[in-house]
Amino acid sequence: MRYEGGNKMNATRLAVLAALTLAPLAAGAQSVSYRCIAKDGKRYYGWVIPAECTGRPVEQLNSQGLVVKRIDPEHAEKQRQLKEATDERKRQEEAIAKDSARRNQALLATYTSEKDIDDARARALAENAKAVRDVETRLEGIRTRHAGYQKDVEPYKAKGVEAPAKLREDMKSAEDDLKAQEQLLEVKKNEAVKINARFDDDKKRYAAISKETATAKQPATTKPR
Repeated sequence: MRYEGGNKMNATRLAVLAALTLAPLAAGAQSVSYRCIAKDGKRYYGWVIPAECTGRPVEQLNSQGLVVKRIDPEHAEKQRQLKEATDERKRQEEAIAKDSARRNQALLATYTSEKDIDDARARALAENAKAVRDVETRLEGIRTRHAGYQKDVEPYKAKGVEAPAKLREDMKSAEDDLKAQEQLLEVKKNEAVKINARFDDDKKRYAAISKETATAKQPATTKPR
């Protein structure tokens, strides 16, 4: 009987010692708390972040009730958006830089001098001028054809009767052709402006690249002492 009683006493002592050992750890686990002012204007506390604090700035407190950390979801979201915008702008700038480098390489591969650019401009403008003349020639023929249909329609108009269906169809077709060719002529004339602008840009970039290349090839000079 004494032996069993001794075992019970030892077990009780071990349980007490274990409780005393774990007590500081439990207290330490509860040493951090959170608080916030919710949307309703009230202040909420909790050993974990209260549900009312969702999306609100939260203060983390130590065991003395002092603020040790501030958690601001709105600020974090703004920072995330700012980082995304910065990364996107960087990607765009890199894409522009790559495209510029590609265009510069293509320019150097196409021309060996500014005179080459001027010659290419002249050829492009000559081709455009020929296209304009071709459209004007077609327009002249369509206008002549349209005028002939109008002349054929006049007798019917004088009699107050409708012209034959075939004549009306031919006249409508001529009017449609006139409109289409007039629009094409306008496009071709505007192309001359675009051609000059394109070659002006090519010539400007070629001069800049040539200057950079010449500068890079110059030997470094040392200042006299």
